Amino acid sequence: MSVHGGYALMHGYSAAGWQSLFVAEVGASAALTGLLFVAISINLAQILQGAGLSGRAGEAMVLLLVVSTLALVPGQSATALGAELLVAGLVVWTGVVTIHVRAVRGQVGPSSGVLAGRIVLAQTAVLPLLVAGVSLLLGAGGGLYWLVPGVLFCLVVAVLNAWVLLIEIVR
Repeated sequence: MSVHGGYALMHGYSAAGWQSLFVAEVGASAALTGLLFVAISINLAQILQGAGLSGRAGEAMVLLLVVSTLALVPGQSATALGAELLVAGLVVWTGVVTIHVRAVRGQVGPSSGVLAGRIVLAQTAVLPLLVAGVSLLLGAGGGLYWLVPGVLFCLVVAVLNAWVLLIEIVR
């Protein structure tokens, strides 16, 4: 294995080199959570009356909770972080799937295509978090590098849901 390959491997399985990313992500998540609370507060009546909108609010909040401070805990092993990511990811994945099953059963949304897109995007956000947890536990497969697409898609889902709950709901 090359020195460069060993360097990349070390970073994939140690949270130490990722602190800046996680600090930035926590700040972005906090700002989006605040925006979601504002959106829910302003449009609570419409959200409660609209089919599937409360699930959408919950989905956004659940996704932001996964993108959390787990990796910022100092001194924890890759195994501990992997277990935390896997457990948190499974909890969030279960919650998101429950929200989506209810949405599909209630035929929520302007069209089935829009609902399918929402489901695919949310799953694309959550599944890399699970893969990162498993990868850290196994010590193979990319480790923390899986968090990059997971974090990005979680933020995209949260922004889209905040937009719907703040702007689209009043149209």
